[in-house]
Amino acid sequence: MAARIHIPSTTMLRIFESTARHLSVTRAADEMFLTQSAISKQIKALEDQLGRTLFIRLNRGLALTSVGESYYREIAPLLVGLERATERVVDCASVSKLTLHVFATLGERWLLERFPSFAERHPDIEVRFTAMLSSDGARQSEIDGEFRFGNGLWQGHEADYLFGREMLLVASPSLLKRVGDLRTPFDLMRYPWLQHFQVPHAWDELIESTPELAAATKAGPAPQASMYEFYNVLIRAAIAGLGLALVPRVWVRNELASGELVNPLCLGVSSKYGYYFVVPEHKVELSSVQAFRLWLREEARHTQTKLIGRREPLAA
Repeated sequence: MAARIHIPSTTMLRIFESTARHLSVTRAADEMFLTQSAISKQIKALEDQLGRTLFIRLNRGLALTSVGESYYREIAPLLVGLERATERVVDCASVSKLTLHVFATLGERWLLERFPSFAERHPDIEVRFTAMLSSDGARQSEIDGEFRFGNGLWQGHEADYLFGREMLLVASPSLLKRVGDLRTPFDLMRYPWLQHFQVPHAWDELIESTPELAAATKAGPAPQASMYEFYNVLIRAAIAGLGLALVPRVWVRNELASGELVNPLCLGVSSKYGYYFVVPEHKVELSSVQAFRLWLREEARHTQTKLIGRREPLAA
């Protein structure tokens, strides 16, 4: 009978995985909350136990040997699987944890004011919100669900549509008074445009759906749009009279009702894109995720009903 192989500890393997992923003892130490010396000792102990060299020490960091590269490819998914299995067991405990990625505008203008009703309904679920989403695989695995803007198609995920497809052209009354003569879509060409840099298709969709504006853009170049990273900032820029903006109607209901913004020529477009709540396929069975999705769908339906039933005064 072959001698039984002594499997390295999970701590040792996690340290190896982190070091191999970063190719840096320093970054692995930061991630694991250990000293660089402790990381180096664990790597040396693992190499001694395996009888193989896993890393090549370079002046500017580390490189994996061919054995180390092969071992990393085998170990990394096993550690992820172990983490997921543990999550499923922990989820059955009396208090479940739910980590959600939420970007600023949706959190500030919609989610957080409604969240107390979820907390009251599910006091056994501890929710953690994060605005940062790392591309790092280990950090990404901590996210149970996230809010995204797009077409609803993300491989390996389930997506629930919330709202946001209805885009409106908005402007401040002061801008219209200053520039003047906004009587037809053709007149939009004389105004400055504002654009969310992660939603570059918005103006294109409006142009395609408005024949007179499409003809105007063919006759001459469209205005150069000023770019903004967040809808909150873009909306403030529109209120300040910096230009015309295309924004999801759900974000400007209050500004339209108060008169801070108006909807010139009643222009808008039904976009192919909107806001979704997205869950990795391996997380959909978690009871905390299921509870949050059920509550979120209810809140989204209420919001859509209000948008249909409430039409603010629009400026022609």
